[in-house]
Amino acid sequence: MPYMLISTQIRLENGPTNVGDEYSDPAVMNYLGARKTTMLGNNFSEYHVDDPPRLVLDKLEKIGFRVLTMTGVGQTLVWCLYKDTE
Repeated sequence: MPYMLISTQIRLENGPTNVGDEYSDPAVMNYLGARKTTMLGNNFSEYHVDDPPRLVLDKLEKIGFRVLTMTGVGQTLVWCLYKDTE
């Protein structure tokens, strides 16, 4: 999967960081040390790490991901990353 979204709440810049959903690449999630959770009432799972977004972005850069864009949505910060598949 060449695209990836990570996010965090504005008041939680030091973590945790959401790093994927139930369809995310298991190898990347394992590399990040992410744990898969399902919040009560949700019918989907998410991967989280305790690291702040900056450390997650550093780790993802080491395996070839680069930031395409970043935005704030309400109280959430979101980064979109891309990895060339060639």
